[in-house]
Amino acid sequence: MSASTRRPLFTGLIIIGGLLHGFGLAYSGMARPEIVLDFLQLEDLGLLFVMGGAALVMGLAIQIATRVLQTAPLTGTDYARREKPFDKKVIIGGTIFGVGWGLSGVCPGAGYASLGIGNYNILWAIAGMFIGAYAQGLWRAHRSETARETPATGD
Repeated sequence: MSASTRRPLFTGLIIIGGLLHGFGLAYSGMARPEIVLDFLQLEDLGLLFVMGGAALVMGLAIQIATRVLQTAPLTGTDYARREKPFDKKVIIGGTIFGVGWGLSGVCPGAGYASLGIGNYNILWAIAGMFIGAYAQGLWRAHRSETARETPATGD
């Protein structure tokens, strides 16, 4: 969607939503890697309630909005299911993400929120996320280049 097709309040609501999300992450403790690591080691299950509450609210909002509204409020587009394949890329990417999250206790959204509460050491983890994303982009570009150069079998 281009900026010219967005509704007038779109950007403002996105900013307010992002700030509210970041505040919620910071307030709940999810922006503190040591708390997340305690959760992942099953020593402190308080974050289970935070995530469960968020999933419940979002699930209800989606169910109600798709039944009551004809189009998405911010974009004006029709609600539609977006089908994505569940393939080895999803499994490998999810595994890499999960291992990184488990080792560091840092999820991208919570990492940014952690900056907001003064945890500047988190910049190392954020730098690692950017380096990993950049490396994946290079690898993907290399693979697509190689696929274009290699003739299809049977030609």
